[in-house]
Amino acid sequence: MVTCESPIAVIDSGVGGISVLTRLWEIMPQENYIYFGDSKNAPYGVRPTEEIKRLTFKSAEKLIERGAKELVIACNTATSAAASELRIKYPDLPIIGLEPALKPAALSGGHPTVIVMATELTLREKKFAGLVERFRDNAEIIGLPAPGIVELVETSRADSPEMDEYLRKLFSPFDKEKEYCIVLGCTHFPFAKRSIRRVMGENVKLFDGAPGAARYAKKQLEERGLLRPDGQPGSIRFENSDENSIPLLKSLFESYEL
Repeated sequence: MVTCESPIAVIDSGVGGISVLTRLWEIMPQENYIYFGDSKNAPYGVRPTEEIKRLTFKSAEKLIERGAKELVIACNTATSAAASELRIKYPDLPIIGLEPALKPAALSGGHPTVIVMATELTLREKKFAGLVERFRDNAEIIGLPAPGIVELVETSRADSPEMDEYLRKLFSPFDKEKEYCIVLGCTHFPFAKRSIRRVMGENVKLFDGAPGAARYAKKQLEERGLLRPDGQPGSIRFENSDENSIPLLKSLFESYEL
């Protein structure tokens, strides 16, 4: 039976979802969390949709069976591939997904040029096409696949010369004198914020979907009367399909800059 004491399950294709977990912990530190990263199969973004769906269901069902009161899919790619069908299968469970923060970027004023960094799957999904259509009159929107970031983050090179070099090549078509809004459309990408600013300049505006997802997750629990009482210390259990990645999960959580 699900109660206030039941944990919030957070799943990701690897370590990137820690950027979401930190936001959840920021506004709900009294909650108990189980974080599962599937680093053994990362990155998801280069896999076929059906395979991503299967992997996401496997991770989700593992934690749902352990009594999770809410599921947070802390991965844009997994959300695109599996969230709708998970909601159909578990209609009574609040399931929170991630999507690129295109809306706040497009509406930031002055008809901005918005670069949406994401995995190839996220950029080719109908949901993203719908977002672009919705805000195309407000901004110039450019999709930019950036699969290499995931591997660098997964191997502890988020803030490294290798990341800088990768991003310099990735952003080489863009005029560095121009101001851009950059949407971090993968939960791994916020870990490269320092490197992005080094390459694109300190004036670049970065947008991340994690804060909004965390607020929505809290709202869903409030509406169901499932929030754990304030003042009680919560806990986090870190798990990964590759046990060697668990120390990195903990390190990223402790060092992440909100």
